Amino acid sequence: MFSHIPGGWLVIGFLGQAMFSGRFLVQWIASERRRQSVVPTLFWWLSIAGGGFLLAYALHRKDPVIIAGQVAGLVVYVRNLVLIRKQRRAVGPTPHLRDA
Repeated sequence: MFSHIPGGWLVIGFLGQAMFSGRFLVQWIASERRRQSVVPTLFWWLSIAGGGFLLAYALHRKDPVIIAGQVAGLVVYVRNLVLIRKQRRAVGPTPHLRDA
């Protein structure tokens, strides 16, 4: 798929890693703004995007260790979004629950 692009799979791998690392910057900024530890929804979306790209890269490399780690992580990230959605439906969006 990306084989025809010079370094295409490396781009995919680095893009995934950048998204995955960027989620910590998002979490840090949100926490600093609130002066308390928070995990914004964007953290979980970046986790899914980064994890998905890293999983694609791991599948291309046929690396079972990275594949297993990314699949397990993706399950956790999706579950957190399901729980957030369920909570928001139950209580409705409130200013203190919204992302920073």
